This record gives sequence, structure tokens and C-alpha cells, in this order.
Amino acid sequence: MYVRAHALFEGFMAGLAAQPQASLVHSLSEPPVLADFLAELDPLLPLDWSGQSFFGLPALREQVLGRTRLAAACSTDDVLITAGAAEANFLAISQLVQPGDEMIVDVPGWPQPLVLGEAIGAVVKHLQRHETQGWKFDLDQLAELVNERTRLIFLCNPNNPTGQVVSDAELRRVVDIAQRVGAYVLCDEVYAGLEWDGQAIPRVAGYYDRGISTGSVSKALGLQGLRTGWMICRDPQLLFDAMVLREDTSEIMNIMGEAIAEIALREERYAAAMACARAAGRRNLATLDAWIDARAELSWVRPAAGLIGFCRLDTAITADTLAAKLLAEPYRTFVMPGSAYGFSQHLRLGVGGGADSGMELALQRLGACLDALSR
Repeated sequence: MYVRAHALFEGFMAGLAAQPQASLVHSLSEPPVLADFLAELDPLLPLDWSGQSFFGLPALREQVLGRTRLAAACSTDDVLITAGAAEANFLAISQLVQPGDEMIVDVPGWPQPLVLGEAIGAVVKHLQRHETQGWKFDLDQLAELVNERTRLIFLCNPNNPTGQVVSDAELRRVVDIAQRVGAYVLCDEVYAGLEWDGQAIPRVAGYYDRGISTGSVSKALGLQGLRTGWMICRDPQLLFDAMVLREDTSEIMNIMGEAIAEIALREERYAAAMACARAAGRRNLATLDAWIDARAELSWVRPAAGLIGFCRLDTAITADTLAAKLLAEPYRTFVMPGSAYGFSQHLRLGVGGGADSGMELALQRLGACLDALSR
């Protein structure tokens, strides 16, 4: 199976290689440091695998259920610890979808399922999100796309890059559509916990025995370097199949990542970390929202959740041209053009990184570049 590089990854490689002085691409909360966890780590922790379970530390799986509010609907037997949500998605898609199967993916959205489906030889159908409808997708269109060959419906909720969410009622309709043909529904929930109206997203694993919730400690907690995430599903065969494939790829889990993630997800510590992440995210989002509102050539549907949003560029130049000019002297500023998602007149803008993200400098340089181009 040959997996091509998707445009978002290529954009990050090129942007970071240019060594920018400022950026608007931060997509995770300000990361803690190792010292924050040392007092609670066992210095005699063996750096082999835990020896407790091939599915991940039982204590960590319990914490995952607690933080995702799925303890009433799921058990620790329904949780597989993975190398981030990306591996969880990879394992589920690879074991469920075979050549010739059909899968449905929301777009714009996380590009991983698009390139994986293509590499597998599946028929990948796009469930279009519409900017004029607040980046919602049409549930009637979804019903039309689904047929007896549909194996998987993949949704990014909260959505990357638009920051919009699938409501409880909408998710129940998605599940109802999937159940008619026995399709699985996978929701990538990495931005859960950062819902700006305070209304928690629904978790698909609690709604449907073929519902798959994937997540990680990467985004809201800023712990991307741990490479620790999870897959939650009440289908024991899928969990076993995913574990088997993981054994043939990344093999046993990162014991340090598991140990630190378990500490990070303990209820009191998690609550404090999330309060800080939400406060910083709200401040940065308010700053960016006001800045966009003041620019005649920019507009967006304000993100409902998460740390990124999708901004329309109403100029004669494309977002690719603007991004290239910004990355060069004298601006040295990195923004991600929407072409990474197939939208040439949009920018993917991030509000992560905490209070010291450098957003003010990046906005100053973006404004200067836009002013220069309009002369």
C-alpha cells in the first residue's frame, strides 16, 4: 500500500523548513514540560512495555473513559491505546476498509482518511461541508451517498479546519443512516474539550456499537510529543484487529507516554489544565476574530470549537500566493493556505500556543503584507 503525502503535511514541511519568525498555524494548546510530571512518575518504572495488557495500561484506559464521559456506555475492554489519534484512525481504516469498499469522508476535513482510502483502493466519497451553511454538511446528501457497499463514514468532530461541530441530533441521524447498511462511523474527536459554548460534543462510541471515537492528549492538553491516543469502540473484533495491526507496525506502546498521559488525565489535573487551555484559546480566538472583522478582504465562520478556523480571502490573489509572499522576506511569517484542503481562497489560521504564541506579531505582518498587495 503506497500512501502519498497529503498537501497539509507538505505545507507544514515547507513552512517549517523556511524557519519563519512568526506564524498563525498553532493548532494545540501550550505544551507543559516534563518537570510538571516528575513528582508523580515512578523513578523505578521499567522502560519495557507494561506487561499488563496489549491494549494499553488499564489505569490509562480508565482515565480515557472518564474524561470522554463514556464510562457508563463503554468499559476498559472497549479502549485501545494508540500512538496518537492518527494511528487510531489508521488502524481502524486499514482493518475495516478493503479495495473496492466505499467510505465517506467530510470535506474540508482532516486529510488522513482521504489518502489512506485512496492507497487502499477504496471508493472515497466526499461529504461536502458548505460555508454558506456555517460549514455544515447536508444529512440528506449523506443518506444519498450511503449504500450497501459503504463500509465507513469518517467525520472530524470538532472539524479540522473549520472548527464546527456535529450536534447530538445530527450525530444520531448519521448513526441511523449508517445502521441501515451496517456501516461504521468514525469520529476523530481530538479537539473535544475545547467547545467554546461549553456544550460538550456527543461521543459516537456511546451511541452505536459500530461507532468509533478516536482522540489523544495532543491538542487540548498540548502533549503532542507523547504520541499517546486512543480508539474507543464496542465492537470487540475491531479492537482486536486494530491491536493486531498495531503489533505489526508500532508494536507495543510507549510506556513513558502512557504513564505521563495517565497522570495528565487524572480528574483534578485534567480540569486545571483544561481551564488554562480554554482561557488561552478564548483570548487568542477573540483577538483573531476582532482582527478578521476589521479587515475588508477577510471573513470567516467563527470556530465553535478547537484551535483552528477557516478564513475566506476575498482578493485577486490566491491564498497560495499570499502564503508564499508572507513566508519570504521581509515578513518571514507562516500561514497555511486553504489549498491544503482543496480551497484556494481560504487560510487555515491557528489560535493555539497559549499566551506566548506570537499571534500579535504574525497578525501585524499579515496585515502589512495584505496592505502592500492592495496598493
